[in-house]
Amino acid sequence: MRTLEWRDVDLAGHEVRLRPEESNNKDVRVLPLRGKLLEAFERAREKGRADCPHVFHDEGEPIGDFRKAWNTACKKAGLSGIIVHDLRRTAVRHMVRAGIPERVAMELSGHKTRRIFDRYNIVSNEDLAYATERLQSHPTQQVSSPKVKSLA
Repeated sequence: MRTLEWRDVDLAGHEVRLRPEESNNKDVRVLPLRGKLLEAFERAREKGRADCPHVFHDEGEPIGDFRKAWNTACKKAGLSGIIVHDLRRTAVRHMVRAGIPERVAMELSGHKTRRIFDRYNIVSNEDLAYATERLQSHPTQQVSSPKVKSLA
């Protein structure tokens, strides 16, 4: 997001199109803008400057060192030990738990392989407890096995 430019944003179409050079996996990615995310981009547009192509900037200049800004933000929020990939992990977990098909979640998160996606989709004790509760409430149907007849 540090290098995102307004040429990549279509507010009328409610989407951001990440250029290959701006995408972690070097593929063009389209990210839909809805709800609070769309509102954040609309506010950024209102505060934008005609002389600055960047969506997020510091008085018209590109945002500096991301890690420094991240650490400052975490400190101000009273959080320590949080890394940016924690947000990506949380997003993946929320998408899966919201019932979004995993292939769609992979597209949104930019994961190309199942192996890497699974590293972000961590199963917790709460997930296991929830699965057990769902299983308990699932209507069971008794399946009768077919009778086996001798061929001889």
